[in-house]
Amino acid sequence: MVKINTEFIVNAKGRKTAVVIPYREYLVLMEDLSDAAVAGARKREKTISTEEMERRLKHDGLL
Repeated sequence: MVKINTEFIVNAKGRKTAVVIPYREYLVLMEDLSDAAVAGARKREKTISTEEMERRLKHDGLL
């Protein structure tokens, strides 16, 4: 797991109300979240073999 440099904003009572993280770390987190959402959405999709994937990529001119 990636260590994230965080800072907290607190209210007058000292309770944490917000988190501040470096922008680049935010972008990495958003990409990871997006990847997880895609993986979750595709979890029930039928899988294909490596050979079938290669065939499709060749057919599409990507390999």
